[in-house]
Amino acid sequence: MTLKDLKKRVSLAASHQQCRMFERLQSKPFWIWDKQQHKLEDIRTDGDCCFNHIIGLPQKDGNDKPLYDYEQIIFDSLNGNNKHLWIKKATGLGISEFMLRFMAWLCLKDNALSGSQMCIVTGPRIDLAIALIDRTKKLFAGLVIFDTKETVIELNNVTIEAFPSHHLDAMRGLPNVSFILLDEADFFPPGQQAARDVSERYIAKSNPYIVMVSTPNAPDGLFERIEKESEDTCLYKRIFLDYTYGIGKIYSEEEIEKAKESPSFEREYNLKYLGKIGNVFHTKDIEAAIEKGRRHDPDDFNPFYSFTSRSMGIDPAYGSSAFGIVVTQWIDNHIQILHAEEYHTPDYNEMLSTAYSLMSKYHVDKVYVDGANPSFIRSLKLQIGEEAEYDQVIARYRSEKLGDNWSQNMKIVPVNFNIEHKAILGHCKMILEQDGGRIAINPERFDKLITALRTAIDNDGT
Repeated sequence: MTLKDLKKRVSLAASHQQCRMFERLQSKPFWIWDKQQHKLEDIRTDGDCCFNHIIGLPQKDGNDKPLYDYEQIIFDSLNGNNKHLWIKKATGLGISEFMLRFMAWLCLKDNALSGSQMCIVTGPRIDLAIALIDRTKKLFAGLVIFDTKETVIELNNVTIEAFPSHHLDAMRGLPNVSFILLDEADFFPPGQQAARDVSERYIAKSNPYIVMVSTPNAPDGLFERIEKESEDTCLYKRIFLDYTYGIGKIYSEEEIEKAKESPSFEREYNLKYLGKIGNVFHTKDIEAAIEKGRRHDPDDFNPFYSFTSRSMGIDPAYGSSAFGIVVTQWIDNHIQILHAEEYHTPDYNEMLSTAYSLMSKYHVDKVYVDGANPSFIRSLKLQIGEEAEYDQVIARYRSEKLGDNWSQNMKIVPVNFNIEHKAILGHCKMILEQDGGRIAINPERFDKLITALRTAIDNDGT
């Protein structure tokens, strides 16, 4: 027998094996969500009650796991009027596994999708695409043999193919796409998040299911942009599944308590856009600042405490950037954060009013403002009755050889961030680390500031 004849026999055997399995799965429900009804059907059919029991249940640590109520939320959404889902989820909930099973079930429950293509878009590495197709093939391990290439599986005349996010050209011209799964989509590299555009162009052509699944990545990425879209215009039904959905099911209480020790817990399990761990501030120093902050309620301050000085830092920005204001006070040998906020799409006059109100509320002694925004500095100086033409004041000090003491007589002090940024960053790092840390940040109030510290990246002092 030649090698060609042997391959032909194996292919025929595999095809026959598939046909028998697919006949067994025809018309079977994906899962029976009512436990009593499921038990009765299991007895009646001798174990052939549903798709998932026939192919074998999902496993964790070698133990079979049923489908859970949070997975029913997804199932009901896809079987209702929502063919387009956006799912932000905690790691380990098994949502990717659920989606692979759901796609396979759609292929096999009947012949409605015969001749169509399903697409799985992964991150840029080809091994990620191979791994997801391999997981799909393993759903039928011991039941069916597949002879397709690593990135393809065929089920009941439906082709499921995985595409790396950097190589979507082959996905653009498919004739009949019935399902698109974008797995861990928030981690696609910025230039490759065009996978959304490639997917959505098929809506008019073949109206496929489109499902985006991911744990959150950095702020302002693909997932946060979709999350911020208005309810009226967003194409997707948005589902949020944090770790609390899995406690007592996929996670134990002990596993979650252990996971909370990790600095990535909020992103991996609690759906926070924390981005990647930065390289500027040490985690232990940030945690020390948080612990000190728990002992200092920012609302419990005495504006007339004579031994306390308060400062405000302002980074005015307009257009695409956020406008930042931070207020601190020196108390109990620590710098306590009283206010820390970003203001998006800010109005000039509104921010002027906000800054003045905060100065009054906290009895601020000094306000340091980025010198790249002279108009805002002048406006703020005018508001408190300080000489607005500060550049002339500085020039006068220098011409009279009074040194660089001009800032001592100013309440609103311009600081050239472009020149001083390395010194500012170095000083901040020093006081965060010095003597066990000298900064107190209340975690209940200033989670965005903590996120900024955790994710700060130093690029040559910037």
